[in-house]
Amino acid sequence: MDKENGPKKNNDRDADFREVAKVWGSAEAEVIRSLLESEGIQCILKGRVVQSVLRYTADGLGEIRIFVAAEDFELAESLLKEKS
Repeated sequence: MDKENGPKKNNDRDADFREVAKVWGSAEAEVIRSLLESEGIQCILKGRVVQSVLRYTADGLGEIRIFVAAEDFELAESLLKEKS
């Protein structure tokens, strides 16, 4: 622990992530994850538990946000624009 700067960060675990996409269902999120991972870009899907309980959602309850490491952001964004 560094007294001036707080705990030291493990670069792998505490990597800087950026949101690259926001979708409204798990099927679309999984397609995007598959595309990104096929290009060697790991991603994290973050959503509410609601979509696993209720099949029909409204008002953003089914929102899933897709994050990639900051270093992969530009490539991921480019891939998604190319495929949309």
